[in-house]
Amino acid sequence: MLNITMIGCGAIGVAVLELLENDAQLRVEHVIASAGSEALVQQRLASFKRPPQVLTALPADARPDLLVECAGHKAIEEHVLPALERGIACLIVSVGALSELGLVERLEAAAARGNTRIELLPGAIGGIDALSAAKVGGLDSVDYTGRKPARAWKNTPAEEVCNLDAIDQATVIFEGSAREAARLYPKNANVAATLSLAGLGLDRTRVTLIADPLSEENVHHFEARGAFGGFEMSLRGKPLQANPKTSALTVYSVVRALGNHAHAISI
Repeated sequence: MLNITMIGCGAIGVAVLELLENDAQLRVEHVIASAGSEALVQQRLASFKRPPQVLTALPADARPDLLVECAGHKAIEEHVLPALERGIACLIVSVGALSELGLVERLEAAAARGNTRIELLPGAIGGIDALSAAKVGGLDSVDYTGRKPARAWKNTPAEEVCNLDAIDQATVIFEGSAREAARLYPKNANVAATLSLAGLGLDRTRVTLIADPLSEENVHHFEARGAFGGFEMSLRGKPLQANPKTSALTVYSVVRALGNHAHAISI
């Protein structure tokens, strides 16, 4: 059985735990919650048959097989970096955090010192294997467009661009680099950051973000061109009911990655 510690127990974390509850090869022993939220997290977990223990930090003597970050950007600084130093392998969902200058290098250095590794999860996007392979032969361009329901852009800089409650058609709220998209829209731009790290990098990947009041889906589309030829991919993901900023596929991506670590055959 694989012993897992999960950072965060919001919409993504709870959904992951629900899907893992009956998997005999995967066991989430601990959930790390932010200080002051322990009681709320315990309440969320009360209905589980085998609820994880709720902590606010990884104990000094704890050695989980995997640490899974499902908590947002702050958790990488607070929990992932120290875990890597201790030799604990980490899976990261909040890939958009890696747009912060120097953070990728710090993670690599911490993993090297701990003789362990980091796995960046594709989350709501597919085709990362093909894009990474294309990079080997030489990429010329990667263009990504993210389209989400207007309500998914609430409490973001999109509110300075347009009235999200009043628009009646698809409206472009951002055009620029993936680095700038991830900085301005950290809870919505993980896909852009993931494509960048697999392909041309944060500064050369072009991003367009759209608020669409007529859509009930999170639509991700990207095109890649290079020495290999070209391809494009579109995914129409249903948003998590508990959080419209997140695609349900992100949850399934976490469960798939954990299964690949625990099961005899991975793909």
